[in-house]
Amino acid sequence: MAQDNRSLLQALDEAPVSFFHMRAAVTAGMGFFTDAYDLFIIGMALVYLKPEWHLTAGQIGILGSGSLLAAFLGALTLGRLADLIGRKTIYGLEAALMAIGALACAFAPDFTWLLVFRFILGFGIGGDYPMSAVLMSEYSNAKQRGSLVSLVFGMQGLGLVFGPVVALTLEAAGISHDIIWRIMLGLGAIPPLAVLYLRRTMPESPRYKALVRGQSEAAARDMASYSEGQIPSTGQSAGSRLPGGPLRPRTTTLRAFLGNRRNLLMILGTAGSWFLLDYAFYGNVISTPQIIGLLAPHASRLQGTAWALVIFAVAAVPGYLASILLMDRIGHRRLQMIGFAVMAISFGVIALVPDMTHDVLPFLFLYGVSFFFTEFGPNCTTFVIPAEVFPTGGRTTGHGIAAGIGKLGAFAGTFLFPYISRAGGLKGAMMFAAGVSLLGLLLTQMTLPETSGQTLEALSAEADEEPMDDPRLVRTGASR
Repeated sequence: MAQDNRSLLQALDEAPVSFFHMRAAVTAGMGFFTDAYDLFIIGMALVYLKPEWHLTAGQIGILGSGSLLAAFLGALTLGRLADLIGRKTIYGLEAALMAIGALACAFAPDFTWLLVFRFILGFGIGGDYPMSAVLMSEYSNAKQRGSLVSLVFGMQGLGLVFGPVVALTLEAAGISHDIIWRIMLGLGAIPPLAVLYLRRTMPESPRYKALVRGQSEAAARDMASYSEGQIPSTGQSAGSRLPGGPLRPRTTTLRAFLGNRRNLLMILGTAGSWFLLDYAFYGNVISTPQIIGLLAPHASRLQGTAWALVIFAVAAVPGYLASILLMDRIGHRRLQMIGFAVMAISFGVIALVPDMTHDVLPFLFLYGVSFFFTEFGPNCTTFVIPAEVFPTGGRTTGHGIAAGIGKLGAFAGTFLFPYISRAGGLKGAMMFAAGVSLLGLLLTQMTLPETSGQTLEALSAEADEEPMDDPRLVRTGASR
């Protein structure tokens, strides 16, 4: 290779956080704000759609969860394509799909068409998960990578708050209910349209370009320009070069990727914990208006929306901020375990303490605690860790698998919640969520390594000279 790409990787790993990191985080984060808003706003919109279109419980379930099933397919498909043809190309494609899908939803004439448009939207959202996480991870330094990727994911918190704010504003303005839900859904097209230009200014991932395409010199020049000199164009860092010879460009076939035992273990840990987290998280968040209806059946629609806004603003947003500030200090794996543990306790107390589901203030307090630790812990870490543990040639593939299976958990939680709550009441739904959270804690402990502070190449064994599918590279969390 004409240039030793180890020096470029070291420069990336050691670069202090600066403006170019923030610019990349904001660009990726704007897309993720859209992901959150578009996925969760359907819960608010269904409040208006149900009486207007006389929706059945099954139709409500499929509208709430249909885009999540599409996100599963989008994450798998677009995640794999990003490893084959490049991160940047897919980054623009999925943003366009999100804009088209959201805008079309606003003009849906009936249930069937709305379901189709939500599917298009969800497919693009699914692709945005591996793109946003992996690009930010591959731009980041080793020491603060978790915080930088969490900053992208933290935009979900703003999306959560923005939905109820829109609903309250439109309701207070006295706009027709037929128009309110259309405006709600259509507003989701604005951020991805705006972000399309910003994403075009981002260069291809330097790690992908160097390690998969073998274009180290071009990657170094791109990053020098984008970072305004923070990453030297020569690929040299201030410190000494990494030991060993040049890292060879490596492509990863799907067969080789899935045939590697270490990759399979990482898929089990990342995808399994994400599935369990999303069951509990999406089942509760998208169903928050229904939960408040069960808790306080005589509350008005305006009161229910206001309570949802308070929960998101007081509990969820601080959780995201705490994760951004503390993740790299606590440890990514450890924080995921803490979050799952507190979620299990909170849901369990709600389910087991007598009259808890009929007393508004104690319920909202514990529900808020569960929200805080969900965002502080596994809701952020399940997004971060899959962007760290897979090799460069299969990183978006691995993250796409984890995100896609996570969305299956979200689909299950959103679709099943109305049936579980009807059969077992709010207590039954909370008890089931407690059990799911406990499983997430155990799976994280058994399968995942601690990733904070380590380089991506060390975590994926990519700094070794052996091929990535060599069985000698199989490592588990216990051996680290």
